Amino acid sequence: MEMIKTALIVVAALLIHTAAISQVDLAAEKELVSQTIQLYFDGWATGDTTKVGKAMHSTCHLKFFREAKFTDMDRGTYLSRFKLHERDKDLITQIVLLDITENIASAKTEIITAKDIFTDYFNLIKTNEGWFIVDKVSVRKTK
Repeated sequence: MEMIKTALIVVAALLIHTAAISQVDLAAEKELVSQTIQLYFDGWATGDTTKVGKAMHSTCHLKFFREAKFTDMDRGTYLSRFKLHERDKDLITQIVLLDITENIASAKTEIITAKDIFTDYFNLIKTNEGWFIVDKVSVRKTK
């Protein structure tokens, strides 16, 4: 009976330890995903295609539906639309929701300008080189 109690205590301790490690790993991964999204935000806010490009995988596509037209834009076309500019002092960027499972993540984000609110849903994948946005769906709402 004593051996069973000891075994149960050891198993419980291992489970608690594993759960604690998983929480630490998850927190670290959330930080890394957040850094990737922040790099995207920083590039978007200033038109810096180097920053936006580093956050997006080379296969990334942007999708949106506007004016009765569905658009699927590749990364190169998307980046070509940026022009360097100063960051608007009133610009707000934020991660609204973030969900991570193993090496994939999904994030709902907002970019709020004086005129518009852009809501983006990013799908991200962690590779040997780090986290990358691999897909983006977007909607723009005029305030």
